Amino acid sequence: QVQLVESGGGLVQPGGSLRLSCLASVSAFSVRDMGWYRQAPGKQRELVATITSGGRTTYADSVKGRFTISRDNAKNTVYLQMNSLKPEDTAVYYCRPLAIRSWGQGTQVTVSS
Repeated sequence: QVQLVESGGGLVQPGGSLRLSCLASVSAFSVRDMGWYRQAPGKQRELVATITSGGRTTYADSVKGRFTISRDNAKNTVYLQMNSLKPEDTAVYYCRPLAIRSWGQGTQVTVSS
């Protein structure tokens, strides 16, 4: 059984920053590859960033250079640092282990002036 609790979202102006957190209650967290996803209104959910158990990261082209994914295995937590936010980053953000199709409730990020 997996429990995923995302937090840290909110309303921010264009150019601002947010740091999202995801507490993952899942067995063997430290050896699991993790991902952050987002779903904007009227659009399909998309993969934003991934981090392997070894710390290797990948990013969608739309966020490369602005977002940074990291993890703290001692806390079973994955983070997403989001800088230089744009209105098109507005979405509900979710995290999950890449190998497990289970979702939390997500955290809303709204970028607007």
